[in-house]
Amino acid sequence: MSDKHLSTQFDTELSAISTRVLEMGGLVEQQVAAAVEALGNFSEAMATQVLKTEERVNQIELEIDRELSGIIARRQPTARDLRLLIGVSKTIGNLERVGDEAARIARITHRLISNGTHGRLFPTTQMGSEATLANASLRRALDAFARLDVNLAMQVIKQDNEIDAEFDGLMRKLVTYMMEDPRTISASIDLVFVAKSLERVGDHAKNLAEQVIYIVKGADVRHTPPEGLESAVS
Repeated sequence: MSDKHLSTQFDTELSAISTRVLEMGGLVEQQVAAAVEALGNFSEAMATQVLKTEERVNQIELEIDRELSGIIARRQPTARDLRLLIGVSKTIGNLERVGDEAARIARITHRLISNGTHGRLFPTTQMGSEATLANASLRRALDAFARLDVNLAMQVIKQDNEIDAEFDGLMRKLVTYMMEDPRTISASIDLVFVAKSLERVGDHAKNLAEQVIYIVKGADVRHTPPEGLESAVS
């Protein structure tokens, strides 16, 4: 078999892997949006669907892992191809953890509905800004992966502070809400965990963006401050 044919097969396998990652990313993005909507509408059916999607996300992660192991064993890739496979492995791990956070929000929604406490809850619409920022960051990180766009990846990293600031603001509001009405403390603590899950979605989106930079540039920017990104990837 010619080297050119082998190279073409390898490129096809890499393309297929990237497609599976984006499929997984699309499911996870939908999962987060559905989890937030389920909480906002106190929809038990939608929360249940989020948990079912989690099973599919976990299955895709396992399938991609097996495909990665097979490619590494058969092709023994080097340089950028190996970086891509390592980056994909870390990327699907982060996507799986995003799915975990969506599932956590869905389980909290089930608990709030079951306890009958949602009528006295802190207005969940006020969590919308953090949810919007987190999901937008995830979408941009997936776009950066699809295009292997370093500039877009750096935007995701730099904008992570916005999600952190929104989380801090929500914490202050929730504390005030609990102080004004102690009956809401139990349910409001659940919402603290929801806000933390959304903040972690943003963190995982940042991690995805860092993997894009690693794949393209071979630079590990995981502990690089935003103001030092340009020099780190140049």
